[in-house]
Amino acid sequence: MTVLENYLKPHAAALQLRQQRMEVLSSNIANAATPNFKARDIDFASEYSRALSGMGTLKSTNKGHLTTATGGSTEMLYRQPISPSVDGNTVELHVEQLQFAENTTRYEATLQFLSDRISGLRKAMRGE
Repeated sequence: MTVLENYLKPHAAALQLRQQRMEVLSSNIANAATPNFKARDIDFASEYSRALSGMGTLKSTNKGHLTTATGGSTEMLYRQPISPSVDGNTVELHVEQLQFAENTTRYEATLQFLSDRISGLRKAMRGE
């Protein structure tokens, strides 16, 4: 099973991180008018490296324990505003919308890569 896991893990980890980032960005957009709200984000590159290296993964001590996809928590960073607002809110709607659109495109691409990998495995199992 480890060969299969290693084959799919990079795309599965990326997909999960993209989904988490989408939630963070949508929260930023939803709180664009909330005074003193601080925009947050995930450093995708460092979190992806961490997920692939196995840092922060949980070790099970019993075969009945459940496993997690990435284990551990994702480090959240504060976004530095280009032009600070008077009410202390650091959400810049145009930046958040751009980041959300880019992340959505990358999510869909990762989903397609993962789908292609699974399709390739199916063909190999059928001997095609």
